[in-house]
Amino acid sequence: MTPRTKEQNEEIRLRRLAQIRKAAADVFLNKGSLLEIRDVAIEAGLGYGTVYHYYSNKGDLLHDLLWDALERAGGEPAAPHASNSGDEPANGPLAFASAADTSNLAVADFQSGSHETTASAELGPVAAASVRLLQLWAEDHAIYLLYKLALEGFASLPQARSTKLTAAFQDEVLAPFAALMDTGRAADEDAASDRNAVEQPYRLHRAEMLLAALVGCASLSMRREKLHEEARDIVRFLKL
Repeated sequence: MTPRTKEQNEEIRLRRLAQIRKAAADVFLNKGSLLEIRDVAIEAGLGYGTVYHYYSNKGDLLHDLLWDALERAGGEPAAPHASNSGDEPANGPLAFASAADTSNLAVADFQSGSHETTASAELGPVAAASVRLLQLWAEDHAIYLLYKLALEGFASLPQARSTKLTAAFQDEVLAPFAALMDTGRAADEDAASDRNAVEQPYRLHRAEMLLAALVGCASLSMRREKLHEEARDIVRFLKL
C-alpha cells in the first residue's frame, strides 16, 4: 500500500477535527458541562482513543470549538489563540454582515426571484440579519453555542480563556450587530460619531439583549429541528 502524503495526512486531520467539534457542539447543547469525551466519540461515530488523541480533556475541546466557531461567525479573532490541535486562526467566510451588506443582499435576493429569499427584501436590515443568523444557527450548532455561551460570559471556561473570547466576540460580533441596529438612526455622520462615543456601552447592552432574545427563542425550535423554517416566525414574534 502506498503511504499517504503529508498533504493527505493533514487533510484527514482537519476533517477529523471538524467531525469531533461538530459532535461536541451537539452533545454540549444537550448535556452542557456534563459532556464527556466518550459522549463526543459516540456522537461522532469514532473510537474513544481517536477523540482522545486530538483532545485529552473537554476544556481544550470546548475552547477550540468556540474559537473555530468565532472565526467562521465573525471573521478573524481580535487575538490569536493557542490551539492544542495546531490550527492557526484564519479569516472566517461568514463574517457578520454590516447594515449595507444586509440591505444589498436583500435587494439582490429580490432581483434573483427566489421565493425563499424574496421575503428578506421585505424586512428591515436588523430583521433580515436576524433571520439569516437564526438559519445559520440551525445549520451550524457550534455557532449557536458560541452566541449562547458568550451571552453567559463563557462561565464554563477558566477566566484566562473566557476573557480573551469575550473581547473577541465583542469586537467581531457584538459591535457590528450594535452598529447594524443603529442603521438609519443618525441624521449625519458627525452626529452618529458623537452619539456613538457617548452611548457605546448602552448600544452594546441593547445588542446583547436582542441576541439573548434570539438565543432563547431559537432553543425550542432547534430542539424540534424546526429552527430554519421557523426563523421568520421568531423574528416576527420579536417585532424586529
